[in-house]
Amino acid sequence: MVRIAEIEAGSIADELNLEIGSRVVRINGERVRDGIDLTYLLSDTDVELETVTPAGQTMIYEIEREPGDSVGIVPAPDTIRECANKCVFCFIDGNPKDARQTLWLRDDDFRLSFTYGSYVTLTNLGPKGLQRLVDQRISPLYVSVHATEPEVRERLLVNQRAGLIMDQLQMLLGGGLEVHTQVVLCPEWNDGEHLERTIEDLWALGPAIRSLSVVPVGLTKYNLNRPVRLLNAGEAQAAVERVDEARKRALAERSLGWCYAADEMYLIAGRKMPGSAYYDDGALYENGVGAVRRFVDGFDERVASLPRMEGHRIRLVTGGSMAPFIRSRAPTLAESVGAEVEVVQVENRYFGESVTIAGLLGGEDILRAIGEGRQGDIIVLPAEALNTNDVFIDDVPLSRVAGRLGSAEIRTGFEITEALAGGSYVGSGAA
Repeated sequence: MVRIAEIEAGSIADELNLEIGSRVVRINGERVRDGIDLTYLLSDTDVELETVTPAGQTMIYEIEREPGDSVGIVPAPDTIRECANKCVFCFIDGNPKDARQTLWLRDDDFRLSFTYGSYVTLTNLGPKGLQRLVDQRISPLYVSVHATEPEVRERLLVNQRAGLIMDQLQMLLGGGLEVHTQVVLCPEWNDGEHLERTIEDLWALGPAIRSLSVVPVGLTKYNLNRPVRLLNAGEAQAAVERVDEARKRALAERSLGWCYAADEMYLIAGRKMPGSAYYDDGALYENGVGAVRRFVDGFDERVASLPRMEGHRIRLVTGGSMAPFIRSRAPTLAESVGAEVEVVQVENRYFGESVTIAGLLGGEDILRAIGEGRQGDIIVLPAEALNTNDVFIDDVPLSRVAGRLGSAEIRTGFEITEALAGGSYVGSGAA
């Protein structure tokens, strides 16, 4: 059943006086399990909707609508399907013991994959679950493959069902679905000849495998005692070379790159970042593939249009991964806006120095790096470090950071130019 969280004003559901809090039980006689079912079954133009009101009364509605008309039911969030694996590289095991509860959720939910592009392993789906994906055309999906050899994947995920991945992918592709894939590369586990095998196997499945991202394993100071370790420069270089070989074939045979090394792989290898053409449509940047190039190109395109800010001192806060690229653009920014510009590189003490991305910076670490009481500054913070409630990952709210920075004007944005052009901000002296 799916609980109705909201009713859109003026919609069919509103006209029928459906109650918020009612549960949708069946549509056209079929059981409704979650929001995906709701959307799929409501796509018919003629619908018999069965609900149970908060008072326990069963109601049946006959709905006829024009194609494209919304019924107007906004469902409550589904219960998240949790992970059944015990991956040797699991980042969640690297949380501090006092991390907030939501950071301990091990999601492995195909609905989040379809809706938000998060990667799933498919180990918690049997044949019926996979058939549902095919029947409801849940595509594209994002799948963490890691290795196609059954014994290697089972060892990585510590799950006997992990070895079924090729059969699962073949079933999905045979049903007409498309899949983006990724490999979290762990040295001496799934690199070298294992990575080559994975690339070959996925390529052989055909163009419905839309992409393969190769991402270096990430560890915090709390799980450095794991049996896996971080890649060194030579291992990252070897991985980039293998990706480049796969790309040459993909470009020749399918006219797209297909296989991509994550930005962090280039940083570890000490390699120059590729140009924008490397990333094709750039759709994988949220997986760390092309985020640096997206920043650089976006900055260069928009910096000249920023307003003048004479007399201000702008401080750009970031992690170690992006700091060199932002630092290289700081003189251009200073000239364009007429202000003093400083890049503040934050050391991540919350997770440890091995974690260098801006999205995992804590509020206390940011305060430590900036120094309290920066009078008159404009401080730009990375929006990706905040959740939807404007709270950093260490549970420090943005308002507390702003309050401790005195009269500084705090701005946030996913791009520096966005923030300086008038992005979200917390006013001076916020408490």
